Amino acid sequence: MNAKFRRGALAAAALTLSLTAATQLWAHGNVTPQPVDTSALPDIPGGNDHWVEHNPYRGNPTAIKIGESAYGQNCARCHGLEAISGGIAPDLRLLEKGDTGDEWFIYRYQHGSVRDGKVYMPPLGPILGQKAGWAIRSWLETVHTDD
Repeated sequence: MNAKFRRGALAAAALTLSLTAATQLWAHGNVTPQPVDTSALPDIPGGNDHWVEHNPYRGNPTAIKIGESAYGQNCARCHGLEAISGGIAPDLRLLEKGDTGDEWFIYRYQHGSVRDGKVYMPPLGPILGQKAGWAIRSWLETVHTDD
């Protein structure tokens, strides 16, 4: 092979890899909510028909573990790994801890976020259920930061 052909082949391969990486970088992949197994958590009175105002699983180690997994499967693609946002969506580590942050969290979880007719976050509550939402909230409080 001559050197000119090799340089051309290498340039074509580099361009292909660059385009592939750029496409993967911008794609969110499968955004279908992934099911969350919450069977190990205590039932919430009223189930999904009556949403409680404050997190019934706060500090529950089982809920925290389930919430971490559920967050990774359903939230991290926009809110970032370990809840560290890359700018696409709010950094959930900054969400107020305790009862004061519960209201905002559960409202957004139930109803999602739509601006100018564009869905920025789908409503997850009706799909994943209340137990999964509060488990995610429980985990988020373990990574909270004031910065």
